[in-house]
Order: sequence, then structure tokens, then C-alpha cells
Amino acid sequence: MTVEEFILAVKNAGITLTKHQIQQFEDYFNMLIATNEHVNLTAITEKNDVYLKHFYDSLTISFYEQDLQTVEKTLIDIGTGAGFPSLPLKIVFPQLKITMVDSLQKRINFLQEVVTTLDLSGVEIIHGRAEDIGQNLRYREAFDYATARAVARTSVLAEYTLPFVKKGGKFIVMKGAAAQQELADGKQALATLGGVLHDEFEFSLPNGDVRYIQIVNKNKKTPKQYPRQAGTPSKKPIG
Repeated sequence: MTVEEFILAVKNAGITLTKHQIQQFEDYFNMLIATNEHVNLTAITEKNDVYLKHFYDSLTISFYEQDLQTVEKTLIDIGTGAGFPSLPLKIVFPQLKITMVDSLQKRINFLQEVVTTLDLSGVEIIHGRAEDIGQNLRYREAFDYATARAVARTSVLAEYTLPFVKKGGKFIVMKGAAAQQELADGKQALATLGGVLHDEFEFSLPNGDVRYIQIVNKNKKTPKQYPRQAGTPSKKPIG
């Protein structure tokens, strides 16, 4: 996906990028590639692939959860890595208040550099593990949305994310071809943590890769014992 194809594909979804936003994506790409030479941020480094598999893919959740496009909502991105999906969303929808969580300080440093260089406001970057931060009352059940990309299977991801979502908020699951099996395996975890599947969308990226977005509503509070201590959710998933 060339830059021009990216702009057109986003426009076809009803979103027109400004020249400033297009330049922000270009600067973000250049910083990603430069930093990736000495910090492991991504295995995807070809420009067309970054624009398709990182930038465009990150924006797809706003095609199906359209409040992200216009409403001043809070979103926490767990295990954000190089800033996906939250930074592309922030560039295109500056009214969003974004919190990014990652456990590696080198990635945190990169994210801070991007936020400063692109002059993004309304962004908080937290160094730590989701299991620890999820028990912090400042962040617990404080967000309209939680999401994560390429972090863990759904049964584990639910415990990383749902404790951050306020009652009435949403957990947005971004998955590939294994999405429905992971959802079936994670049903008990979602229910235990206060979530219920509200909607599911299947679509393909312009290159044909299959994607699923699952919207999970938070309909009751997460029990206090969750998330469990660091490392436990991945070793002993709920259910």
C-alpha cells in the first residue's frame, strides 16, 4: 500500500486526511525505521507494508466503532509496542485521549519521542505490566475503550484489558483468522471479567488478509482479584 493508496483507502472509509496528518504519518514512519535499527520495534519495515499492516490496520477499528472518529473518548492501548493501534488513531482523531502501556523502557522512550516530535497532546505513556497497572485505582475502570493488538489470545487478553474499562465501556478485540476460535475459548474469561460480546465484523485488508474486530461491552464491574499478579494470566487463563 503506497502512501497515495493509504490516503485513498482511508478516504473510501469516509475519513479525509489533512496535509499535516499525512506528514505526521510520514514522520512516524521515518522514526520507526530509524529506531528499529537498534531497538526491536517491528519485523515489518518495508514502507508499503508499514502503511498497510500497521497504519491502515490500526485505523480499521474506527470504521466499525465510529464514536472514535468524532467523540472525545478515552482509550487505553495495552502492550502498545511501537504505538499500534493507538498512535495512528490519535493522529487521525486528535480529540481522543490516549493512554499507552508497554513493559519495555526502550519502546517507551521511542513512543515519547514520537509524541513529542509529532506534537501530540492528550497522550499518556505508562511503563509497566498490565497486570500491575490494572490494580492501580487511577487507571482501573477509568476508560471508555481498551484495545490491544498482537499481544495474546483472547482469553488472556481479556484479563489484561477489561479491568481498565469502565462499566458501559468497550473492549475492542483486533484479530486475524483465529478470532472466532479464540473468542469461543475466551467466553468464560469475558463473562468472569464483566464483558459480553456485542458485535463482530469480518473484513479483508486491501491485500486480502482476513481481519476480525469484535466489540465486547463491559456490563458489570471486574471482580477485585483481577487482573492477577504478573505472569499468571498467560500461564493460567481464566476458564
